[in-house]
Amino acid sequence: MFIGEEAVQFEKPVHFETGFTPEELEELLSFLESNEPASPNNSAGSDGSSRAIYTADERKQRRMISNRESARRSRWRKKRHMENLTDEVNRLNIENQQLKNRLSLVMNQCHVVWRENQQLRSESEALWGKLLDLYWTLAAMQSQS
Repeated sequence: MFIGEEAVQFEKPVHFETGFTPEELEELLSFLESNEPASPNNSAGSDGSSRAIYTADERKQRRMISNRESARRSRWRKKRHMENLTDEVNRLNIENQQLKNRLSLVMNQCHVVWRENQQLRSESEALWGKLLDLYWTLAAMQSQS
């Protein structure tokens, strides 16, 4: 390496004679070993789509990666759902406590009003009794005169 030059880093090891990575060499060899004739239509599926040909191991690897990603998304959705449910439970517990407090307050007020009502009824009966006595007294006085 010369001064001032940066080291070149490859993502995958490259065979210096061919310039291909080991995976690319394997793919080429598997293609050459297959009995299919080389033609422009071979790289496309039978329906004419532009899907690349993958080996069974590559398909398995891609499927495994896809499944892991799907599982990761599923776990994320489940986590979000649980967080939403937990938030809702907490909100409902707070609302429930507030309603219990309001109910307690209303029941206390109801008890106070009920006691006051009982006292007023008792006073009303006493006053009706006194009024009745006054009527009897007035009737007796009128009958004597």
